[in-house]
Amino acid sequence: MTYAIRTHQLTKGYRGKEVVSGVNMNVRRGEIYGFLGPNGAGKTTIMKMMTNLTKPTSGEIEVLGTRLQANSHDILKRIGCIIEYPILYDKLSARKNLEIYCEYMGYYKKDAIPEALELVNLRVVDDIPVREFSLGMKQRLGIARAIVTKPELLILDEPVNGLDPIGMQELRDLFYKLSRQYGITLLISSHILGEIEQIADTIGIIREGKLIEETSMAEIRGNNTEHIELSVSDYPKAAYVLEHELQATNFLVKEEGLINVYDPAISQNDIIQAMVRNGVEIGRINNKNLSLESYFLQRMEGSKKHA
Repeated sequence: MTYAIRTHQLTKGYRGKEVVSGVNMNVRRGEIYGFLGPNGAGKTTIMKMMTNLTKPTSGEIEVLGTRLQANSHDILKRIGCIIEYPILYDKLSARKNLEIYCEYMGYYKKDAIPEALELVNLRVVDDIPVREFSLGMKQRLGIARAIVTKPELLILDEPVNGLDPIGMQELRDLFYKLSRQYGITLLISSHILGEIEQIADTIGIIREGKLIEETSMAEIRGNNTEHIELSVSDYPKAAYVLEHELQATNFLVKEEGLINVYDPAISQNDIIQAMVRNGVEIGRINNKNLSLESYFLQRMEGSKKHA
């Protein structure tokens, strides 16, 4: 199996504190890898190390089969990226921004710029100064710049920020097309889990600088698709009943009064009877499919317990 990105014990420290700790990531060629974690977890720092914007304290990064080093200029030409927020020339048009970038990259394919603008739905405004663009339009232009040279690998940090639902759908379709039709590998960080759920082949979950899980979306859907969701009058007591009477080992209190039970050995009837015996009123109880958001929250909560 070939990989677009592999890291080995990747670590970054600032002022004696590790913000990334021993991360081993494996991004397969041609896949869409969703990189998930709360703000400050280390996602952007890792992406900066992968693009040589910052250097690791220790560990190794392999990109497109080559070990990344300080002088790895050629390999970076095969990567497109948006890290944090795209920096653009505001007084120039979208087309001119892309012309400057292509000149810098030494890429002179004639139709590349109109194709990129067409893909992100900016062709009709390609001569308008970027300063007149909305936040979402600037984000689209950043993505156009990242893909204009037809890279083998795209590293995108929160690429759908500032987009409306239609814009997010258009970019979701674009990312899928780049992966499936062009064979481009995409590493995408996002806090919009519903978007990642629809396109990702693999997800990596990071918390406090540590990669706590790396798994395929097919495995999530196949092994963890069903759970029971119930709303209750007394959620602390309900949690106690689940843990001590039903011996539930896998449940999550999502918010006040709402609990998800992921233990397949426990049925709705078991829960109803146990709650009735203990005087806990159930508002509603239903079987649910496990969303990526639920899976993510479950894993984040579990990592806190074992920290």
